[in-house]
Amino acid sequence: MAATFSKSEKLCGKLTIDHLYKEGKRFVAWPLRVSYVPVDQAPTQVLIWAPKSLFKRAVDRNHLRRQMREAYRLNKQILVQPDSHVMVAFNYMDKQKQPYTLIDKAMRKALQKINKDLAQQA
Repeated sequence: MAATFSKSEKLCGKLTIDHLYKEGKRFVAWPLRVSYVPVDQAPTQVLIWAPKSLFKRAVDRNHLRRQMREAYRLNKQILVQPDSHVMVAFNYMDKQKQPYTLIDKAMRKALQKINKDLAQQA
């Protein structure tokens, strides 16, 4: 599997995002809050978010989103399987910027937990 993050993998659209936050399951893998919901046919899609209320400068939010995208891109093989499709949102929660190693570790932990939960449901 190619370690890319293409347009088709990005979650967009107000209705689908609202559905994810309303119907999805949530857990915390510090410093990330993760919401996810299994879907039937759509490919696995991801939303990455750093709040303006915590990081007023756009450069800080962009840096955090870039780090989270990179961590997902390198570790997505943990989650992506031919028979499982899921919509996932990763929200950054900490009030300070954390190093990439911590974000990467949290991303791996979150993807493993989602994968485990999807395997139990099947």
